[in-house]
Amino acid sequence: MSDTVPETEIPEEEAEASAELAGEAEYDPAAPAPLNVLRTPTGNSDVDAQLERLGDTDHLATDGHIEVYEDVHRGLRDALTALDARPGPPVPPSTYGSRS
Repeated sequence: MSDTVPETEIPEEEAEASAELAGEAEYDPAAPAPLNVLRTPTGNSDVDAQLERLGDTDHLATDGHIEVYEDVHRGLRDALTALDARPGPPVPPSTYGSRS
């Protein structure tokens, strides 16, 4: 009797699954890939949040991008609308037409 274990052949499907788990997945040019676009903060938290949301497209197939783009567009439009709605500095009283 021998203490060695006979080598067994691993089915191809199991070998691929274990390689993927080990981070050794085959390169798939059709798979989503990060664009690695640098997003510079603007200083406006609403706008910056929308720019960060664009990073979600890095992990989606191309047909999933439109949903993210529409969401970001809506968020940016809301941020611009909010800027218009904020009250500005008080307007000084007009002296036009008053008699002293």
